[in-house]
Amino acid sequence: MGTLYYGDSGTPIGIEDRALAHLKIAITTKLRRAESFTLSWQHPEDEPRGRSTIWLHPSISLRFVFDDPESPELSRDWVEELMRSANSTGGIILIEEHIDPGHLVGSQPEHVAG
Repeated sequence: MGTLYYGDSGTPIGIEDRALAHLKIAITTKLRRAESFTLSWQHPEDEPRGRSTIWLHPSISLRFVFDDPESPELSRDWVEELMRSANSTGGIILIEEHIDPGHLVGSQPEHVAG
C-alpha cells in the first residue's frame, strides 16, 4: 500500500502501489502544465464507507511513497483513462484498472485445439 501526502495535511492517503504509480503519471502531467484539478476516490474497505476529494494545485507540496521498491509496468490504457478523467470537469476519479489480456506485454493469443 502506497501513500500520497498532500500539503500540510497530517493525514496520509493510502493508495495501492500500482494505482498510485499510474496516478503519479496523470497528476504530475497536469501539475507540470500548471493546471489545478480535483482527485476523487472511494474509501478502502478498511475505512469508514464513503469517498473523498482533494483539490490539487501546483503550488501545494505533494509526495508519493511506495512500499514496493520496484516500479510496476504501467498500463498505457489506464493512464489514458485517468488523463481523460483529469481533463473533465469532475477531475481525476481513481478507477480500477481494466485488464485486457490482449494488451498485456508479452501476451500470446491462446490457440484452441480443434
